[in-house]
Amino acid sequence: MPTTLFVNACMRGAQSRTLELCREYLAAKQDVVEVDLSALRLVPFDGAAAGHRYDLQKAGRWDDPVFDLAKQFASADEIVVGAPYWDLSFPAALKTYIEHVSVCDITFHYTEQGQAEGICKAQTLTYITSCGGFVEGANFGYEYLCGIASMFGIPETRFVAAEGLDVVGMNVEDQMNKARSIIAKLNGR
Repeated sequence: MPTTLFVNACMRGAQSRTLELCREYLAAKQDVVEVDLSALRLVPFDGAAAGHRYDLQKAGRWDDPVFDLAKQFASADEIVVGAPYWDLSFPAALKTYIEHVSVCDITFHYTEQGQAEGICKAQTLTYITSCGGFVEGANFGYEYLCGIASMFGIPETRFVAAEGLDVVGMNVEDQMNKARSIIAKLNGR
C-alpha cells in the first residue's frame, strides 16, 4: 500500500487553518504517516553534529537514529508538506527538518560528474499553506521546496494556498473554499 508522508509544520496546532486544509487533503489517503515538527523539536545541525553525522555516513552506520527521518522521507510514495506562510516562506522548523532529511546516499547521491541526483521514491510533493495576506510573487517557501524536490528526485510539485485570511473584510470561508476546490481536484474529486 502506498505511504503518504505528512510533514506537519503547522506550528499553531489545532488552530491552524493550514492544518485544517491538510487534514481535508489527507482524508482521501489510505496510509498516512505524520511527522509533527512542533512535537519533534529538531535542532539545526551545528558543526559537531554535522561532523558526527558525516563520520557515521563514512563508516556506513546507516542504522544510527540520526538517519531515521531521511530513510522515512526517501521511502514514502507521496510527500505532503503543510506549513503556514511565515516571513515570505515557512516556519524555521521545516528548514531544520529538511536539513535532517537531506542525507547523501539516502535522499540523493552524487553522480560521477559531481551532480546531485535524487533517489527518493515519491512521485509528488504537495505543499499546502495559508496566509493572512497574499503571496503575490514572493512564494519563497514553495520555490525552495521545488528545488529540494528536484534535488531529491521527486518529479512533480503541487501547491495549494488559502490566501488573504486576515485581510479586513475578506470572506475567509470563500478563500478557504478556493483552496478546498484545488484539494478536491488533486484528489480526483
